[in-house]
Amino acid sequence: MLNKLTNRLKGIYFGWWMVAIGSAVRVLAGGLHYYGSTLFFLPVSQELGLSRTATSLVFSLSRAQGALEGPFAGYIIDRYGPRPVMLAAMFFTGIGYMAFAGVHSFTALMVVYMGLISLSYQAGVMDATMSIPANWFVRHRSAAMAWMSASISLGGLLVTPLLAYAVHGWGWRFGALAAGIAFVVLGIPITLPLVRSPESIGLSPGGDPDDTEKKSAAASAISTAPRQSDFTFNQTLATWQFWALVVATTLRVFCTATITVHFVPIMTWKGLTEAHAAILLSVAAFLAVPAHMTVGYLADRYDRSRVLASCMLVSLVGVLILIYASHEWQLWFYLVLFSVTEAAFPVTWSAIVDFFGRNNFAKIRGAMSFIYTWVGVVGPVSAGFIYDRTQNYGAMLWALVAVLAISAVAYSLLTKPQLPAAPVPHA
Repeated sequence: MLNKLTNRLKGIYFGWWMVAIGSAVRVLAGGLHYYGSTLFFLPVSQELGLSRTATSLVFSLSRAQGALEGPFAGYIIDRYGPRPVMLAAMFFTGIGYMAFAGVHSFTALMVVYMGLISLSYQAGVMDATMSIPANWFVRHRSAAMAWMSASISLGGLLVTPLLAYAVHGWGWRFGALAAGIAFVVLGIPITLPLVRSPESIGLSPGGDPDDTEKKSAAASAISTAPRQSDFTFNQTLATWQFWALVVATTLRVFCTATITVHFVPIMTWKGLTEAHAAILLSVAAFLAVPAHMTVGYLADRYDRSRVLASCMLVSLVGVLILIYASHEWQLWFYLVLFSVTEAAFPVTWSAIVDFFGRNNFAKIRGAMSFIYTWVGVVGPVSAGFIYDRTQNYGAMLWALVAVLAISAVAYSLLTKPQLPAAPVPHA
């Protein structure tokens, strides 16, 4: 029995082990930071005497601050691989959360959250990990990216409840300190076994177990030879498809950032307690996992543009339900529908590889993140500003409905670009 299990594990394509490592990092980081940040929103604002506008500015601007290094991080990831960036991220994010536990002013909060935490988290967790399936897979790329992306939500299901227990039981400062220690003690050992690319160990990028047999000198040569079917970075920027993707993704991030940062406050506005809202946050994370798998499955079999547009329309219906919800079961229905918004992320990254190739994936993704992440500030801050003046989230939620509709149109227009013809040499 043990031998059969060992042989079966040996038959698994090595790229899936790399996806498992990246996913484990995202489980930890997603639970402690991506979903966990909303747990700090109300206690931090209350203890430091901040308005929701000011608190939103810190938690959302920190994400945009992380986008400043996007193009540079993309260059480093493409050149040296994701592991060095991920190791640095685990260390500095951990130190940042330990420092976060000791802040006592708005200025200190801004420096710590916008500096140590956001800069390292964005580059090492959001950018570097997604380059793993991009480099390791040709077939099943959307599925691999879906697993990688869903791991953030799995962190919200498995790790965020532990953080919520710590925050509500011993205070937000204890929770922040525990998160910082976890990043260093758990994150660094998880990242160490990561291998840069299939070519670096003599494999071909694939997705089937049979690909493990393709070990040859020719495979190693691929790592240094330019792929003729890949767009250069400048060629990518010259296509309208790139900018359509930027517009659609920017609008989608506007929605997800607003909802994520204000999730607990929105649920308390709907009449739930903070503890009850934290339970629904874990439910939202749980629902995002099957949503990622379903959308990834569909994206590998149907037109990705239509899949992305459909996700936005389903999310739109979810926000409409949230606006009119007056019973808890309606909030659960909203959670189911809105879960596909996050599930669209890996399909977007898979579309980038389909459209432009994998040679410059991290640089292209970094350029996109530098643009779209800034709306992650506008949405949450606007929501906080509106709530401070109206004590109501309704107007912002209606704005999200319009934004999702425009995003759906932008996604639906996407078509695969044609690689520019090579110049004909003169005789």
